[in-house]
Amino acid sequence: MNHNLEIIGNIPASNSVVSSLFPEIKGKNKKISMLEKSGDLLRLKRGLYAVSPKITGKPLSVELIANHIYPVSYVSCHSALRYYGLIPEEVFVIQSMTTKHSRTFINEFGCFEYIHINHEAFPVGITQINNGESSFLIATPEKALCDLVAITPMINLRYIEETKTFLSQDLRLDMDEFYKMRIDIFEQYASVGKKANSIRTIIKLLEN
Repeated sequence: MNHNLEIIGNIPASNSVVSSLFPEIKGKNKKISMLEKSGDLLRLKRGLYAVSPKITGKPLSVELIANHIYPVSYVSCHSALRYYGLIPEEVFVIQSMTTKHSRTFINEFGCFEYIHINHEAFPVGITQINNGESSFLIATPEKALCDLVAITPMINLRYIEETKTFLSQDLRLDMDEFYKMRIDIFEQYASVGKKANSIRTIIKLLEN
């Protein structure tokens, strides 16, 4: 029976999609329960599931899962910076930005945090990555840094030296890669997003 699940692959699917693959079993909840109990189906949130890699042969992506748990959203902040290898610390909360209300979901893959961003700033600096196994929305390094500054209380970057200290010592950002970042994305964010003055100080550091 379980080979039907291979059709779904590693893309999260609703309970309706899953149950439709097994028309011979009566009762949608019964189908889902059986598949969960066997470990073939992994619950992401109520009504949303991922198929076990042992069935599909494809690895699951937490970034893709994050996109599906609470759409429309994109992975950002520490999670995106870590994905790009720009910060050394492991990240245990998958952070995403959304134009909807802020929410948090917890499942066996981790804690998925969604933080509100205004509609104007949302589309700035988003990219789609296709790594061969999955395709997902994630902030560019520049956007991830802007979002992180915008959502973090008490960050008020007024001077270049304090900005350099924040990035290199507090955030432990790879500064060689920082100086390769695109100024235009920071400028776009500063025109529509929060903490515009702090973002403009980051721009000044890049220009210097």
